Amino acid sequence: MTSPNDPTASPPLDPTPDGLPRAEGAALGALLGVGEGAKDHLTILSGTAQNIVGLAVFVLASFGMNIVIARAFGEEGRRVLGLVTLATQLAFVVAGATRFGMDMAAVRRVAIEVGKGEPGRSRAVVRLAVAISVIVSLAVAAVAFALAAPIAGVLNAPTAALRAAAIALPFVAVAQVILGGSRGLKIMRDTLVAYWVGQPVSWIVLSLIAWTFSKTVTATVITYGASWLVATIVAWFLWHRDTARFGHLPAEQGEVRALMRYGAPRAPAALLSQALFYTDFFVLSAYTEGPSLGVYAASVRVAQALVLFLTAVSHMFSPFVADLHERGERDRLNGLFKAITRWTLAGTIPLLLLFMVAPGPVLQVFGAKFQTGTAWLRILLVGQIVNVSVGAAGFVLIMAGRTGWDLVVYASSFALDLGLSLVLVPRFGPTGAAVAQATTLALSNAFRVALVWRFVRIQPYDRHYARLAVPAAVAGAAMVAVHAALGNGPWPVDLTGTALVGGLVYLVALVTAGLTPTEKATILRVLRRRPASV
Repeated sequence: MTSPNDPTASPPLDPTPDGLPRAEGAALGALLGVGEGAKDHLTILSGTAQNIVGLAVFVLASFGMNIVIARAFGEEGRRVLGLVTLATQLAFVVAGATRFGMDMAAVRRVAIEVGKGEPGRSRAVVRLAVAISVIVSLAVAAVAFALAAPIAGVLNAPTAALRAAAIALPFVAVAQVILGGSRGLKIMRDTLVAYWVGQPVSWIVLSLIAWTFSKTVTATVITYGASWLVATIVAWFLWHRDTARFGHLPAEQGEVRALMRYGAPRAPAALLSQALFYTDFFVLSAYTEGPSLGVYAASVRVAQALVLFLTAVSHMFSPFVADLHERGERDRLNGLFKAITRWTLAGTIPLLLLFMVAPGPVLQVFGAKFQTGTAWLRILLVGQIVNVSVGAAGFVLIMAGRTGWDLVVYASSFALDLGLSLVLVPRFGPTGAAVAQATTLALSNAFRVALVWRFVRIQPYDRHYARLAVPAAVAGAAMVAVHAALGNGPWPVDLTGTALVGGLVYLVALVTAGLTPTEKATILRVLRRRPASV
């Protein structure tokens, strides 16, 4: 039997997101009569399609946890939700730096090794990446634990909750690094199981158990850390299962140095990338106490739902960027970038329209008094849709090895968000915080697209991008009409009716006017041949 690392073995194992070798994806492409670029499209689409279920669970579980907190604590629900969000997101943001860029390094290096036909080397690469993240995260966790009291004083948060968040840091970091290795193999299933599904669901379950003993903010944050421990264990098990069929190759000479050189700019950039979504929230927490902070936290959570589809597609797209860029296949990469960006926006538009048209019912999911944040939510959505509209530009920059410029983008964006927040929040409160975030996201993404064009010579737009305007307009009009008709009734009926009717109208309009002729023909070929060939 030939080893998968033997260069004479044909073909090398290159798993697709559903765990199948790329040979099977190529066979499907040949069966459908499509070229190499279309095969990439099919591979990414097949993985994205199965991710829809995982994303739905993630959205429901994430919202569900916030709803459970808001309702379980009664009158204190909004205050508790604000404090829990503050502590857990602080941990998630800091963990972005403690990974030291090893999650993206794992994606990039594994994808390149697989592209060279040497997947066995990926195991050594991931082991080194995990070791680096463990050392860094433990050191940062110790410092964060020691400084919890003064930080709690600044943020008006419980010291014990921040210490619990510090303990969670190593688990958040290591889980993400291991899952980065799986994504480098073009396997998204592990991220779905361990992260998007496993972590939020286990947090809910563990919290419900913990609250029978201690129903506090600190107990809730402790279970957040425990949920990441569960995610780490699951991710490690799945990674070993995925790579069991690979041979064992040692890491290349100088691998640690290469990882450190790549990760050094990524560490602060990752910290700032996470902080960018919450800088205005942290500033607001220093000026605002009580219900308003919790309502703004809920608004931020809802707005962030827009980037979930972008995140899923970007994770799928990243290993393709690393592989194709390394091999110099710019035209193929450019075509993929344009298609992926348009698909991402197309998948996000229905959610954007629903949140814009019916923000009150959406926020009432958290409780009746949360609808006071409708204006804040609409402002936040403006920034997030700009974020989505540029596609995976940030991932392109990172996978092309331009981590230094990635740091420049995030450093300048963080400074802008912080400066705007410090100016606007004292005067305008949550409205000022929302304006600061939306403005920062719009400008930072324009900067990022310009850098991708400068260094990689690709950009996300083509003439087909405008096709999405028709289904968006038609669906938006339908949602406005339904919301107007149901707005005086119970909010669940209003929300459900607006979402269902608007979503159906959008789907019909997208198929009719939003897809290109090639996309329509490919979908028809898949539908016609699938029952007989799969």
